Parts: sequence; C-alpha cells; structure tokens
Amino acid sequence: MAGPPRPARPVPPAGAARAPSGTPGDGPRTYAPDHPGKVRSMSSRSTQILEAAARVIARRGVRGLRVEELAAEAGVSTALIYYHFKDRTGVLRQTLEFINDRAERYTTDRDPDDPPLTPREELEETLLLELQDTVEVRENSSAWGELRASAVFDEVLREDLARATLVWVQEVAALLGQVQPMVPASALAGAAERLTALLEGLSMRWLSGGIKIGHARELMRGAIDAELSGLGQG
Repeated sequence: MAGPPRPARPVPPAGAARAPSGTPGDGPRTYAPDHPGKVRSMSSRSTQILEAAARVIARRGVRGLRVEELAAEAGVSTALIYYHFKDRTGVLRQTLEFINDRAERYTTDRDPDDPPLTPREELEETLLLELQDTVEVRENSSAWGELRASAVFDEVLREDLARATLVWVQEVAALLGQVQPMVPASALAGAAERLTALLEGLSMRWLSGGIKIGHARELMRGAIDAELSGLGQG
C-alpha cells in the first residue's frame, strides 16, 4: 500500500514491514481489527464484499462508501453486509485489514523455483513491489491513502491505521536487520519509518500523476542505499 499498510514475518527486536497477512494462495479469510495480523476462516461472500469495498474507497474515498452503494458494487443485499460487518465502521476496519493482507501477498509472492534472494535483494523487492503499475497495486495504494486521510477525523480508524503502520515498520526493520545484523534495534526502526513514509509519499505522487513510476522506483532505491549506508556507518 504504499502504503502501503499484512501475519507479519518474524520480527527481531526492532521492527519491520507490511501489515499482517497470510500466504499467497490461502483460502478466503476474515480479519480481526483488534488483533492486526490475525486471520480466520471467512466466506467467499465476505471476501467479495471486501474486494468491492476496496474498489469503492479507491475510486470515491471513504466518504463515498455507502452501504447501499457497496451492496450494489458487490452484488449482494445490504442485509448481508450488516450480517457480516455489523455497520459501516466494521466494513472500514475490515477493509483496512483486507488491503494490508493483499499487499503482503503481492510483495512476498515468489515462484518457489526462483533462486533465493539475498537479504538486500529481499528488502529492495519488498519495497519496490509497492510501486507496480498494476490494477491491484493502484487500487490498494489508493484505498490506503484514502483511509489514511480519513483517519485524520476518525479516531477508531486512526488507531487501526497506527497499528497496521507499526507492523509494516516492524517488518521493514526486520528486513533491514537481516542486511545489517549488528545495528541497534532503535536505528533499524528509525530507518524503517523513514523508508515506509517515503514509500507512501512516492506512491501518492505517482498515482496522482506527479511523478513517473520509473522515477519513483529510482528514488526508492536511492533511499534504500542511503539508509543502509547510514546504518553501516553507525
């Protein structure tokens, strides 16, 4: 998502990358906003509703998400949405978990026959895969940005985003720690915060037409190099 915002990888004391998630190809699941990263079995109809919610939020923003319009987008009844999610807030919270989980899948899904990545390559790939010109990444990053903006005025959503962002930062810090294993946890966490914040900003500039995706990726690579260089000197 550039954000963004997936179960997290094992995290050494310090921190890093995307929010909770499952393994690519896992079956449908549902999300527990009070426990980021915890997933449980979910019906395909619930998944269908969350996919539709992500599309609506990406196109129209959080304010544009109305239960009636979501029902039409998902091809279900409003009663079914209330049955699965209780209310609009429930939809928003679980949609946040859904896009986090989806981002985890598309940033970690690799062909098992591919040669293993070095820690440095894994770090770079994980971050750069948030800058892909695909429908899924565009939708995910746009929805994350809309949820981020809406959280300014929504305390519940703000808390959920803070937790999801913390997990993301922790995952990236963990990846940095694999590259620079002797660096203190606090330094890894600081570098991860800077990289994830930059990634969110680059994603929004790219999506809004401010910069080309190739340039965004170049800037991200430069930031990774700079952070690793700084950690090495620390």
